[in-house]
Amino acid sequence: MLVRGLFADKGLERNLGFWIPFALTVVLALLGALISKGFYWGFVVIVPLLLIALWDMVQTSHSLRRNYPLSARFRWLFEDLRPFLRSYIVEGPLDGRPFDRVARSLVYARAKHQEDAHPFGTELDVYSEEYEALCHSINPNPKAPKRTRVTVGTEQCSKPYEAARLNISAMSFGALGNHAIEALNMGAKIGDFYHDTGEGGLSPYHLKHGGDIVWELGSGYFGARSDDGNFDPESFRDKAQHDQVKMTEIKLSQGAKPGHGGLLPAAKVTEEIAKTRQVPANEDCLSPPGHSAFSTPREMLEFAAKMRELSGGKPVGIKLCVGMPHEVFAICKAMLDSGIYIDFIVVDGGGGGTGAAPLELSDHVGLPLRIGLHYVNNALIGTGLKDEIKLAASEKVFSGSAIAMNAALGANWCNAARAFMFSLGCVQSLRCHTGTCPTGVATSSPARQRGLVIPEKAQRVANFQSKTLDSLHDIVVACGLDSPDEFTPQHLRQWKNNAEMIPWSQIVHEVEPGKLLHEPEDTAFAEYWRMADPDTFKPAT
Repeated sequence: MLVRGLFADKGLERNLGFWIPFALTVVLALLGALISKGFYWGFVVIVPLLLIALWDMVQTSHSLRRNYPLSARFRWLFEDLRPFLRSYIVEGPLDGRPFDRVARSLVYARAKHQEDAHPFGTELDVYSEEYEALCHSINPNPKAPKRTRVTVGTEQCSKPYEAARLNISAMSFGALGNHAIEALNMGAKIGDFYHDTGEGGLSPYHLKHGGDIVWELGSGYFGARSDDGNFDPESFRDKAQHDQVKMTEIKLSQGAKPGHGGLLPAAKVTEEIAKTRQVPANEDCLSPPGHSAFSTPREMLEFAAKMRELSGGKPVGIKLCVGMPHEVFAICKAMLDSGIYIDFIVVDGGGGGTGAAPLELSDHVGLPLRIGLHYVNNALIGTGLKDEIKLAASEKVFSGSAIAMNAALGANWCNAARAFMFSLGCVQSLRCHTGTCPTGVATSSPARQRGLVIPEKAQRVANFQSKTLDSLHDIVVACGLDSPDEFTPQHLRQWKNNAEMIPWSQIVHEVEPGKLLHEPEDTAFAEYWRMADPDTFKPAT
């Protein structure tokens, strides 16, 4: 079999990875014997390659290596280099997924305090479906305040919080290394905005530099859990009352993998991460798909009220990627029926990011942000809760125009994750799930994290946030408004066909304030309202 493999069916061509080292070994041996023994030093390089080729020919695990010894290994090399080669050589400015080169370059420039102006006009085709327009005014408003903030907290909250218009979205310790967590929080402190912990728990690195914290609790209740994995009120209270923790958040789902939960493999559950999450070290750390503390809208609100009380009256909210729209309306019905309000809702979209997720969930489960935002915003308006409960948006936010467009659909502020990773130096190598992040962001490896210098990257985080809010202010001024809260669906337009550009107010119709309470059948949401039940997430029969 081995002889046949070497000589049959273009054997010389297929086995160049063997024949070339073999020939060089013979040549070096002859030269060393006939001319100079110095040629024997070449064996240091050639003999290992020959031995690798021989091993490839006899091993039984990889067909390509058996048929193409040594040379088949270059396939893996180029697979590893593929994201970088594509990014630096092949991609055009508007190519690349999930973020194109223009988006990444904008974040890099703002983070480094470099020139972020774009020369020679847009590279978008303004007559194609990719183009969206924010409608400006003939009468700009240069007197619009440079910075505005959002007061978060209903009357049931005794410690409201003033949130910035752009904040750091949920990214867990474990998914990111401690250097990245420290740099993000230090940047939040410098720029006066908040840093969401993600569901991986409240670590010492979140608290080291004094930046505002939103503590997110997922279905694993990491950092506030009992030995059996259920919610531990005492553990939660002790941490939630920390001065840096400004708000708490219940994660119902996230855009990249809604309804899935997650698993941190045992190899990544170090002693430090285990201590933060309150789980055993060196064992798989499971985040289940659903919560054990509640199973109905009413129970969820009771749990939220308990969190608010335990935290000392701080705002409590929920984060979700919208799936079945009636569930959103069921939550609103439960608030009206029980009298318990949450303080804010963060809507994530199907285009959101994650360290790792099944491809099918990332590609096909969960509604896109704008559609989800449309349902949540109208549920709040239609039930008269919009003025009480604040709304945030999270999905591929990296620019002032993205914040403005989300504001036009009801968002009071935005959260960003991957954009802030770019500000730390992320190059979109797509290795977040492997622990081999080349820039030291999404890894726990001390050697790789050495490349991420905390004070320098923290300033870049603050720079990016500030420059992005400067661009938002420019848009507010151009539109003749006083604040982002004044954007409406009329300001956002997109192509309907080759000859007609229409506002989002014609695409998605906003319900009149309070109309779901009195005339639900006269709204576009009548079916979802009928299906909504405050005592179950299942559709009412």
